[in-house]
Amino acid sequence: MAHTPAWRNFKRTQDLTVVMAVLIYAGAVVHAYLRLPGPMSLVTQRTLVWPGLFLMLSLSLPLIVGRLRRGLTKYVWMSFQAGFGQNLRSILAGVVLLGGAAGFMYWQIVGAAHGGRYPAGVFSGYAAGIGILAAQAALVRVLERAPEVKTQIER
Repeated sequence: MAHTPAWRNFKRTQDLTVVMAVLIYAGAVVHAYLRLPGPMSLVTQRTLVWPGLFLMLSLSLPLIVGRLRRGLTKYVWMSFQAGFGQNLRSILAGVVLLGGAAGFMYWQIVGAAHGGRYPAGVFSGYAAGIGILAAQAALVRVLERAPEVKTQIER
């Protein structure tokens, strides 16, 4: 059976949110390589190595640990029921949140380039957020196979 337009929009929004977050992160990494002081190995460590670990943990733990998976799956289902990703207002709210996080990352890079704190934490935090967004997108596919959900999202 075909999915309802609301479910298709929700699923598409989940996927596009991950893609947009990854693109923003990639741009911030390029910006960091151009602006941050110190050797390239330090920039690589702070923008790719440690954040990559946080991304993998925040992606894999909710998919492996049953209690975390159930909690995040419930959150994803409640997000769908609340209408997230199904109308312009909710999509714009998501874009504003991603843009705000991106702005904060770029602001931290500029601050570090002018003698401020090195922005290692902001990269790790954003990467962890990408991992959670990717886990949510994966759980959308798990949800659509659940019998009780299937009856509500198919027409």
